[in-house]
Amino acid sequence: MMQSSTFRIAVGAGVVLSGAALVTYYFNGSRKTKRTRLIEMIPEFQKANIHIRDPDKVEEIVTALIKGGRNKLQVISDFDRTITRHHVNGKVLPTTHGILESSTVISEESKKKAQELRAHYHPLEMSSGVSDEEKYTLMTEWWSQAHTILLQSGMTRKDVTEMVAQSDVMLREGCDQLFKLLADNSVPLLVFSAGIADILYEVIKDRATLHDNISVMSNEMDFDTDGQLVGFKGKLIHTYNKREMAKINQDYFERNKNRTNVLLMGDTIGDLQMAEGLKSAHNILKIGFLNSHFENLEVYKSKYDVVVVDDSSMDVANALLNKVM
Repeated sequence: MMQSSTFRIAVGAGVVLSGAALVTYYFNGSRKTKRTRLIEMIPEFQKANIHIRDPDKVEEIVTALIKGGRNKLQVISDFDRTITRHHVNGKVLPTTHGILESSTVISEESKKKAQELRAHYHPLEMSSGVSDEEKYTLMTEWWSQAHTILLQSGMTRKDVTEMVAQSDVMLREGCDQLFKLLADNSVPLLVFSAGIADILYEVIKDRATLHDNISVMSNEMDFDTDGQLVGFKGKLIHTYNKREMAKINQDYFERNKNRTNVLLMGDTIGDLQMAEGLKSAHNILKIGFLNSHFENLEVYKSKYDVVVVDDSSMDVANALLNKVM
């Protein structure tokens, strides 16, 4: 089990405070008072697998989100391995592409090709030694080839429901509560995914509830009048072109421009681009899920405000949202 980073701060003449119960001391002349951080009073933020590089920054953002309340808030989240789980009991669970690639609709030869693509490209996607520019090109190659395999499969619209029902995909614990909490408080949730929208919708409907406040920005299948898959609509979305797609799809962000406080959740560095379409965002709290490749922890801590390591729940997000609402 990974241990949480220790926060340390020097106060006054050589006094050092450290650990999860860190308090900040304020001096008023000779009088000394102390104030516990707000984030220290949220138990879910204190778990050993929760890593916060800059607690002062997180404290400031969390305070602003709570002060702004539900009317100023919007949530933007990745789907695969952010809303869904990465693994359970040591078994890696499928992404939306994985659901299709492992279904009985796809031939064994096509499955083998898809698996070979994943074995080649996924380590490059997660590597801290590959630049974002290189990843942009690599992910375009991967997604384009994966979609070609699907187009050659002969799948139909009716297959989608059956594929999801038969799959091992699981939502994170607490996702249904998160969806309901946002819906009950009329807070918009944008699911911004490099996966496949048709599968994504079906997963939410089958494993939870698809509320009216949920919008989806993802790769959408195109079926002909007979229900046969013939292509994909619009421009390809992958994990490293979300900045570009956020700027293209401005309608959603324009509708929610007055919601200047944002909770953003993702599991790759590319997911940090999802809020690029928001020109008026004032406060963005970025929660990153590090599900594997734990050697990337320091990179994630430098990019995300809060890093959740090897955790299958939505506990941190739900705890925060309950404070905001």
